[in-house]
Amino acid sequence: MIGKMVEGPNFTGLIGGTNNNDNNYYDFTQGFYQKLGEGTNMSIDSLQTSNAGGSVSMSVENSSVGSNDSLTHILSHPGLKPVNRRNYSVSVGQSVIRPGKVGHALNDDALAQALMDNRFPIEGLSNYDEWTIDLRKLNMGSAFAQGAFGKLYRGTYNGGDVAIKILERPENSPEKAQVMEQQFQQEVMMLATLKHPNIVRFIGACRKPMVWCIVTEYAKGGSVRQFLTRRQNRAVPLKLAVKQALDVARGMAYVHRLGFIHRDLKSDNLLIAADKSIKIADFGVARIEVQTEGMTPETGTYRWMAPEMIQHRPYTQKVDVYSFGIVLWELITGLLPFQNMTAVQAAFAVVNKGVRPVIPNDCLPVLREIMMRCWDINPEVRPPFNDIVKMLEIAETDVLTTVRKARFRCCMTQPMTID
Repeated sequence: MIGKMVEGPNFTGLIGGTNNNDNNYYDFTQGFYQKLGEGTNMSIDSLQTSNAGGSVSMSVENSSVGSNDSLTHILSHPGLKPVNRRNYSVSVGQSVIRPGKVGHALNDDALAQALMDNRFPIEGLSNYDEWTIDLRKLNMGSAFAQGAFGKLYRGTYNGGDVAIKILERPENSPEKAQVMEQQFQQEVMMLATLKHPNIVRFIGACRKPMVWCIVTEYAKGGSVRQFLTRRQNRAVPLKLAVKQALDVARGMAYVHRLGFIHRDLKSDNLLIAADKSIKIADFGVARIEVQTEGMTPETGTYRWMAPEMIQHRPYTQKVDVYSFGIVLWELITGLLPFQNMTAVQAAFAVVNKGVRPVIPNDCLPVLREIMMRCWDINPEVRPPFNDIVKMLEIAETDVLTTVRKARFRCCMTQPMTID
């Protein structure tokens, strides 16, 4: 996730718990995106990336704690000023960028220039040099989302559709640059390690003096949240909802088996492939479990965030299980969790009042049980993903045998939460 340095709100006294002196910790993976060309004075709930999808898809209000400041400082970088635009080629049709060349529609995009300009050398990827992309095989299309320190683009690599994330190296802050470098290396390590049908596929990455780049497969179906929004919050067919929930649970069982924590599992980070299977994406805030001691407590997104993370308490892989419970509720209702609350109001209600989304009365008992156990206040009560997979397989059989034509009818009434 692309993000900026933030100081999270201090919930000491408001929500309980302590800040563990973590308010000064920089976490650049907390992402705030908005559609390119849209103003920042819009309702933050309405700002989403384009429906085209990509390796990372998210909306501003549903993104991690941070700022919606999307200024890109590299535009004034002295190293880019001497670029001679007469060397640029003008492409017919979709604009593309090739090394040393740029399509006319993107010739003012300094991030893309910094990546593709062959005057700037490619740097190594430390222990993952075999994943270094060949920029000669990379064609960049238009940006479809941007954040405070970078942008997301659609493009092709070796002829295949890809999503390209370009991060800007902070020019005047060695401390920020060092932290962003660590985050970049971490995401490369995670993506290079994770190989599973329900994890977004890693294509490669590269480093340059002013930018970092990560390339992954491109999910044409966009994110689950975009899918639900396009349906105008109408219920998803129950068979599909359970199938997609199983995809997520199987992918997360694999992630946890390797000892990782995602820390920002939500519908914005679940991508829909052409066959309607789910790909888990955006591991920029993931951590190896043994490293929980110094984790940023506010990493994640309040609507999906476990109480212990909101309260700045120590946490384990079970924070992902909590988030999954919220995602499952989204899949079977088609609704945004806590949609009548701001993100901070939701956090307060979850911790101080024990509020959770309302489960409709006609929900399958096994699905009700999964959700209630997943978002239990006690992490020890939350089941591991291996158990969740087994429970969902039972639900899938139930749907196919007893309610084959069932369609989840959401009959929600206000308010959207229950104590």
